[in-house]
Amino acid sequence: MKHKIVTYIWFDNGAEEAVKFYKKVFGDNLKVGGTTHYTTETPSNKPIGSVLTVEFELFGQRFGLLNGGPYFKPNEAVSFLIECEDQKEIDKYWNALSADPGSEMCGWLKDKYGVSWQVAPKALEAMIASKDTEAAARAMKALLGMKKLILADLEKAFKGPGHRLSKAG
Repeated sequence: MKHKIVTYIWFDNGAEEAVKFYKKVFGDNLKVGGTTHYTTETPSNKPIGSVLTVEFELFGQRFGLLNGGPYFKPNEAVSFLIECEDQKEIDKYWNALSADPGSEMCGWLKDKYGVSWQVAPKALEAMIASKDTEAAARAMKALLGMKKLILADLEKAFKGPGHRLSKAG
């Protein structure tokens, strides 16, 4: 299926390297697409034949990386949310992607390319959007004190004082 919207991320260089890195992180959930190269017609000081763009699909969403030069850098104004089923999945993506411990807060991290990610449990949205505003506030307060999100701690905060987590949770 052709998507109407494809997210592109601007890099100075390194789009191919980044896609290889993301392939290691996301495995079969990432499918590499086409690659374009600089030509004599491409307005740039990049070498002819060097990589211009690399496209890929991640969890069904199309992305592209553009080797456009040193003019723009990824920043926190745009982030990609990975909704995780459980703590094991949170840990997997957090450990694989986190490259800048100083930038980590509330489940947000930066990878080695400066791209911002949110690694969060799928259950978080229901917690912080709950009609039980006191439970939602407790979950939000717990979230704001964390770097990597700990699902059991979020659930405990959401359920409130005196509530014991099940052995599974």
